[in-house]
Amino acid sequence: MLASLTSHRPDRRPSGGPHDGDDAGGAADAVRRWAAHVAGGALAELPFALAFWDGSSMPASAAVPAAEPPTIRVHRAALGHVLHEPNQLGLTRAFVSGALELDGSIEALLALRGRFDGLKLSPAELASAAVLAVRLGGIDALRPPRIPDSEVRQRGRLHSLLRDRAAVRHHYDVSNAFYRDVLGPTLVYSCAYFASPDESLEAAQERKLERICRKLRLSRGERLLDIGCGWGSLVLHAAARHGVQAIGITLSPEQAALARERVREAGLSDRVEIRIADYRELGDEPFDKIASIGMYEHVGASQLDAYAATIGRLLRPGGLALNHGISRLASTPAGPKSLIQRYVFPDGEVQPVADVIGALQRAGLETRDLESMREHYALTLRRWLANLDAARDAVRAEIGVERERVWQLYMTGSALAFEDGDITIYQVLAAKLGGAHRLALVRGDLA
Repeated sequence: MLASLTSHRPDRRPSGGPHDGDDAGGAADAVRRWAAHVAGGALAELPFALAFWDGSSMPASAAVPAAEPPTIRVHRAALGHVLHEPNQLGLTRAFVSGALELDGSIEALLALRGRFDGLKLSPAELASAAVLAVRLGGIDALRPPRIPDSEVRQRGRLHSLLRDRAAVRHHYDVSNAFYRDVLGPTLVYSCAYFASPDESLEAAQERKLERICRKLRLSRGERLLDIGCGWGSLVLHAAARHGVQAIGITLSPEQAALARERVREAGLSDRVEIRIADYRELGDEPFDKIASIGMYEHVGASQLDAYAATIGRLLRPGGLALNHGISRLASTPAGPKSLIQRYVFPDGEVQPVADVIGALQRAGLETRDLESMREHYALTLRRWLANLDAARDAVRAEIGVERERVWQLYMTGSALAFEDGDITIYQVLAAKLGGAHRLALVRGDLA
């Protein structure tokens, strides 16, 4: 059962504040009256409960069917966050900092997000919300609140080499121990490929790596480039199982250090090289095959043609390239004040798959195969969330409470988005024109 609304210890109510004595029902009554007069009353009946710092509360609307509606506990510090950023960023800051706490599951709360689609407050309604925040929070609400340490705001020219390095390192140079806890022993940070919904994550990741190698028709002695190699799982698999000479590149020193250690431990130093490099920094050294797994999301729409052109330049005629990346379906691009941009993947962008295919075609690459893996990514995220939950104490000790909360929000929201069809993921296999690709007439060997 959810914790009782009265079971928590409310924040100490400051004396002499401007809200003292305003409402017999405390903060809850003031919020309830305000909600009745904005957005056509859409906020008057909420599908979750609110418990305020002064002990007052607003129950979830009885008109909303829910066996156990979640309860959001609102501390006074949340007012300053929402007053200064009345948007997703303000709510994210409040949650990450602990000014908003949740009794119940994050998933139960995020599953209700569709009820607020299209809801937008007018400037006058936003002004009335600001007045209410000052009434309830006093002078403290007017002061800019402390921004959580885990938030990043990028500087410099968008998608410059320096800015992209900083963006990647914000996300990946967190802690290799943390990523091992969440991703499991395969250390693969991309969508797995499940034979059945109850299959283990490790088996599904091994199947995904092998499927990529089969799609690329890897042969002994071929040169493989992995753009965004992470902790080296694909190049290790390709070298050990298919006998290729592999180069993996990453912008993360933490990833590179562990990837190199794994290469040494596997006895593959003569076949695998890990470099800290941007894809734009690679020389003209033709590869037989190129893989880019979960990396293009960092490229950005403005650089998509340059990215595809680089793949085309580095690939020999007839060579194969596989791009594995998230695409938008029903969702809109994440704004600059979103959870994703400020806390998870700064400067990250996902494009419709048609844009990816178009960029590859303009670079002289013919699309030969396209596979959607949307359901597989939802299953993958569920496994990662289970790992995070099982290792929560260790994760918080390793990366801090703020980042652990960020990951709970990010992965839960992403799982729901894949399940609902807001976003999806595709593997696009392309061949460079000008040479024989030697692909089979049928794709039965991929089963």
